[in-house]
Order: sequence, then C-alpha cells, then structure tokens
Amino acid sequence: KLINMKSNGPIFRYSEAFKNQVLQEIESGALNFTTARNKYGIRGVQTIQSWAKKYGSFGILPKIIRVESPNERDQIKDLKAQIKQLKHALADVTVDRIIAESTLEVICEQRGLDVEEVKKKAGLLLQERAKGKEEK
Repeated sequence: KLINMKSNGPIFRYSEAFKNQVLQEIESGALNFTTARNKYGIRGVQTIQSWAKKYGSFGILPKIIRVESPNERDQIKDLKAQIKQLKHALADVTVDRIIAESTLEVICEQRGLDVEEVKKKAGLLLQERAKGKEEK
C-alpha cells in the first residue's frame, strides 16, 4: 500500500497483487465487501467494487434483479410497439414533407415564382382558414 500526501489528506494506492488478493478472498467466500474493507483498512465504500469491475470479478458484484408483474411486462411491450409505430409514422411524414417541398420548388421554378414568397402566402391562407373554422 502506497500513500501520497495531498493537502486534503492521504490518497491510498493499492498494488495489483493486493487488489487480486482481496478479490480472491471475497470470491472464495472468506470475506464479504464490508469485512474486507474493515480487515484491510480500505476507506472507500466502492473501492473493492470498482476493482471487481476492472478485473472482471463480476461474480462477486451484487446482482440487480428486476421484479415486475405480467401486467407491467405487457405494458412495456405495448409501449415499445407504440414507439416503433411512431418512429415509422414520423419517417413517413418526413418523407412526405420532403416530397412536398421538392414539388413546390419545381412548380415555383417552372412558373418563375419565389419559393419563400409562396410559402409565406400559403402560411397566411392556412392561418385564415384555421381562424374561420374556430369561429364556426
């Protein structure tokens, strides 16, 4: 164990051999994380877990188990299907918009019109129609 002194206190650096020894003791069942920390004076709560991740000792890391009801599982499945459907719908609308804009550009070019002016006029007409429908 090497110690570097900093203004905030000591920083401990552990050798590879030491880290492997601690991990082996935990893997063998002789120690758990807490007892290993206490036995060797390791201060960091996540220090040994980070060694386990770094050195591939995943067998000693706590497993995350998700418990869910069949209803939750069905809901997640339905939501994923809905997301997929919405992504396809968005892609279709995007393609339709690109086609519409390209068509507008071609028509404006053929008739000698300014595309931006036509878009502005069309926007104003759509606003007037929307107001007319609201008033009815």
